[in-house]
Amino acid sequence: MKIQQIRNATIVVLYAGKKFLVDPFLAEKGTYPPFPNSLRQDQQNPLVNLPVSIDELMHEVDAVIVTHLHLDHYDDTAKNVIPKHLTMFVQNEDDAAVVKRDGFQHVEVLTEDTTLEGIQIIKTKGEHGRGDILKMAGDVCGVVFKHPSEKTLYIAGDTVWYEGTQEVINTHNPEIIVVNGGDNQFLEGGSLVMGKEDIFEVYKAAPNATIVSVHMEAVNHWTLSRKELKSFVQGKEISTQVLVPDDGEAYTF
Repeated sequence: MKIQQIRNATIVVLYAGKKFLVDPFLAEKGTYPPFPNSLRQDQQNPLVNLPVSIDELMHEVDAVIVTHLHLDHYDDTAKNVIPKHLTMFVQNEDDAAVVKRDGFQHVEVLTEDTTLEGIQIIKTKGEHGRGDILKMAGDVCGVVFKHPSEKTLYIAGDTVWYEGTQEVINTHNPEIIVVNGGDNQFLEGGSLVMGKEDIFEVYKAAPNATIVSVHMEAVNHWTLSRKELKSFVQGKEISTQVLVPDDGEAYTF
């Protein structure tokens, strides 16, 4: 297994001989306006460039996973550059209808029994915030990858720590966990994704797993920096188990 952080929640996963592109947010730096009612209203999204070319990113991709349709997970550039024949895995029928309207020919709704050539891709639950903001944030999902030749991988998606993430860890015992850890927030409503304390809860639930924190410093409403998270995990003496990649950085497990 190889996981490469691209930008924001966009990662490339090489797993059991297949290449997956997850949550493609592919526009050039500064293409979109800032998310409203949040920090850095003077900065356009994405805040940073892609670390690799689109051609390199799309080379030999076997399938794409879109955990939900927010702009920073599935944008206009992605719609234009992803080949329309590729399999697009989405969380529900509503998202599938949108992706089909975008011209994609093979759109599949994830379930607990989804497979791709022997690889299990199991849809998991998530909550994109806490309390009232959940209605605005909408539905999201994560995925668990399983294959006899690989470690079990859990990509949590845009979720905070809650009983559902605990349940996934208890059920599947993942050895590698990717969390969206930028503690992104609007000015009201609290965390939309995991902050440092959420990530520490993930560690406590899976102390033998390796945790990779992505979704950091790429869109204007982030509140947790890589530097702060690294300092936090060093203070907890778990920096060997909680990895904080730079854009473009890759790990092999």
